[in-house]
Amino acid sequence: MGPVKNSTEARKAHMEGIRRAERARERRGRVLVIAASVVVVVGLVVGGVVLVNSQSDGKSQADVKSDSARDDDKGPGVAGNSGDSGHFVKGKDGVLTWTGDLSRTHVTTKVSYPMHPPVGGNHNPVWLDCNGDVYTEPVQDENAVHALEHGAVWVTYTGKASKADVDALAAKVRKTPYSLMSPYADQAAPLILSAWGRQVTVKSASDPEVDKFFAAYVQGPQTPEPGASCTGGVMK
Repeated sequence: MGPVKNSTEARKAHMEGIRRAERARERRGRVLVIAASVVVVVGLVVGGVVLVNSQSDGKSQADVKSDSARDDDKGPGVAGNSGDSGHFVKGKDGVLTWTGDLSRTHVTTKVSYPMHPPVGGNHNPVWLDCNGDVYTEPVQDENAVHALEHGAVWVTYTGKASKADVDALAAKVRKTPYSLMSPYADQAAPLILSAWGRQVTVKSASDPEVDKFFAAYVQGPQTPEPGASCTGGVMK
């Protein structure tokens, strides 16, 4: 019986060795599967982060371009921009009325206005003196617009205006508080009168529209800041 017993024990030992080897292979297989899964997951995570960052960068650049376009287009308070939207509508009396928003933000840079002379929009914090002031040299639009905000009427003229008309209008301005006058080369007619949101072309100093415009718009209902000072501002 001794050899049989030894043989049985040997078989048991052999089988146990086989089972141990099988278990070891299974463990190694599980480790490899887990490791491979970790690599895949890490790869997906890294790839996702790169993709999100790439999309985020693309959106940021688009947003910057979009914001820049909006700033160039329109935007109250933006340097160089008038902040105005709308257009002129001509009344039966020939007066142009600006329909739309006229921004009133204070800026310290040059402003590009959609109309000449401007009748409103972003402007300099300091107004142009408008207590019957007659300027013989061109003035800054940004300061003049602030004077319009205070309820002034601004008389402008080009080199095509006759000296007689210029002198007559200057005399009228000098005796009218909340008015001012200056040469203005970049306008469509020789003689133009402007107020906040209003503008009219007149044929001469004796044109009836001159008195009508002064009567209606010197401190008129269109004035954003009625009673605000027309002195103590900028002198040219």
